[in-house]
Amino acid sequence: MKILRTVDELRRWSRAARSTPGSIIGLVPTMGALHAGHASLVRAARVACTHVAVSLFVNPTQFGPHEDYARYPRSFDADCSLAASGGADVLFAPPVEELYPNGPASTFVEVPGLGDRLDGASRPGHFRGVATVVAKLLLAAEPDRAFFGQKDAAQSAVLRRMVADLRLATEIVVCPIVRDSDGLAISSRNAYLSPVQRAQALTLSRAIRRVESLVAEGERRAEALIAAAREIFAAEPQIRIDFLALVDWSTLLPVETAAPGTLFAVAAFVGSTRLIDNTILN
Repeated sequence: MKILRTVDELRRWSRAARSTPGSIIGLVPTMGALHAGHASLVRAARVACTHVAVSLFVNPTQFGPHEDYARYPRSFDADCSLAASGGADVLFAPPVEELYPNGPASTFVEVPGLGDRLDGASRPGHFRGVATVVAKLLLAAEPDRAFFGQKDAAQSAVLRRMVADLRLATEIVVCPIVRDSDGLAISSRNAYLSPVQRAQALTLSRAIRRVESLVAEGERRAEALIAAAREIFAAEPQIRIDFLALVDWSTLLPVETAAPGTLFAVAAFVGSTRLIDNTILN
């Protein structure tokens, strides 16, 4: 696996790979601190594509002024090993000035109407930073497919809209959430949790399972489903709910009645760590 540091290097690699007839370029954008969820994305890309790039970039523009950019976990050597073992051909790990040559306050991409919903409402400017850096990565790598995890379901809705609006020639592929054996969605931020908080964090997946079970029993009313999830959280008063939402996955707008493909999403603070989880209802 080659390590690339500049946009020019990444673009040359992609165009050389594409020169082979039948080539399909896959990109797995990450912020590093790779874990089993990222590994599943790399494997999915390896199966679906002939050439795979993994990007590793802690993007400063998607963090708020009081968020965890400075202490976000960084583990470059371990990340390289995981990407290589998953089958990545190259790892793109640019310095900040490579993607933001004029500083973070330069040109940006915004997705009005989606970027300020769910996580975007809780973290103003977050999805603007995400859309901007992903647009830069897609323009640099020119991939046929880009792979993201369902855990960031609102993000995938924003990115799908961005790609459609800008007429970019990349398919956004959303892969299933990877969970630990106890049900907790795997996240780089789980490393911040103490053992007690790690146990408390299971409330998110318990709330999701409760909603799924009610839907399986025939309950469709958003009000009732959200109330049932809120009852689960009431048993752990130390956890602060950010949002519980039942929305259309493509628009992120609230719905009154669940239907196949409806997104149930939750965000909550366990201590000072903000965790997210979701399910796509069937």
